[in-house]
Amino acid sequence: MPKQTILVVDDEPKMRRLLEIMLTQMEYCVAQAGNGLQALAMLAEQTFDLVITDLRMPELDGIGLLRQLREQNNEVPVIVVTAYGTVESAVEAMKYGASDYIVRPFELDAVTASVQRALRLGKMQRENRYLRQAVAQGWQGFIGNSPAMQQIYTQIQQVAATKTSVLIQGETGTGKELVARAIHNASPRAKELFVSINCAAIPADILESELFGYSKGAFTGANKERVGKFELADGGTLFLDEITEMDIGLQAKLLRVLQERSLERLGSNRTITVDVRVIAASNRNPRQAIVDQKLREDLFYRLNVFNIALPPLRERREDILPLATFFVEKHARDFGFASHGIEADAQACLQAYSWPGNVRELANMMERAVVLSGGKTIGIGHLPSDVLEDMAPAQAQAQSPTATLGSLNQQVEQLEKQLIGQALSQTGDNKAKAAQLLDISERSLWYKLKKYFPG
Repeated sequence: MPKQTILVVDDEPKMRRLLEIMLTQMEYCVAQAGNGLQALAMLAEQTFDLVITDLRMPELDGIGLLRQLREQNNEVPVIVVTAYGTVESAVEAMKYGASDYIVRPFELDAVTASVQRALRLGKMQRENRYLRQAVAQGWQGFIGNSPAMQQIYTQIQQVAATKTSVLIQGETGTGKELVARAIHNASPRAKELFVSINCAAIPADILESELFGYSKGAFTGANKERVGKFELADGGTLFLDEITEMDIGLQAKLLRVLQERSLERLGSNRTITVDVRVIAASNRNPRQAIVDQKLREDLFYRLNVFNIALPPLRERREDILPLATFFVEKHARDFGFASHGIEADAQACLQAYSWPGNVRELANMMERAVVLSGGKTIGIGHLPSDVLEDMAPAQAQAQSPTATLGSLNQQVEQLEKQLIGQALSQTGDNKAKAAQLLDISERSLWYKLKKYFPG
């Protein structure tokens, strides 16, 4: 793990030197500032894990430094140093956000305990901030007991307890990140961070700094140090989504980090050792990606120690209705509606649809249906037209396996006529709202009305 850095702020050089010796013996990296203003300047350019500041200093005292840091939304833990007899002032500082205080003359055990507490607090604050962001993005757990998903659950349990690298394959929307999170949550690393990054969403030059971090001055705009995702995930899990979209040159640097378990921030020659479990994912066939020079072969073998292939939703149709019901109930709660379920004909449409967008498409479609239904029972009029188009051929084939093209067209027209009639009935013959329910333009609706209801 990289050494933690502590900034000591005191206007007395001897006090700064004394704390530096004590903290260095504890194997921390130590920097010094002679006053509060100098400390603010250093904190604006560099990231510290902890600040230890004297309470009484000229120009800007410890409380003033603490106030300005909190006004800047800098949550770095702060320990204040006070002389015996002025503990009341230190307690006052804690009201402004100080983590702890230590009293001079220093006792090694007291300093050690206070520093360890403050660093633990800082780590918890960083993790909570990251987790709040992850929760805000939202994600759902697994739903489905099909044989295909039962096999996935077994594979997750098998690999979770190990340090093995995992490569997850699956079409867009199948839940690759859910599998990665499940592996992390079932592993000994569950108490540490799960850090996710989408390699397709970030340009190569920025992705490198996001992964490995950078030092001040590494490039234009690098005004202070930044911790990369590998360091943030130290002790935990790093999920690299869409790995085949990563720049091929950057893949070589990634391979080196995976092999050596160490990295250097951009613009720095200091080696940082990390303990990170890497899980990668791709919606491409990785072997074809190697042929297309989208994925390094050596990186593929390094990541593909354990492979999990997620089935598309169309290959586990017995999970469609449980998933749809789950999403309907969830979105109904979110919108303050009472959930009234899904009508039988709408269920048949959902099961007949091919689901090119997989579970993600189903979740979004059910959210739309809940909005359109206003919390009432979801019918076929609340489903998009492409879902209904898949249903018509399925109905025609089920009723007449030897049906001709002419009879198939008749089935499609019959279903369209039925759906239009239901939509007009639900909207009180309002053509605009009926077209919205059917997910077609008003112009298309008027055309079909003339076709099916002439005169």
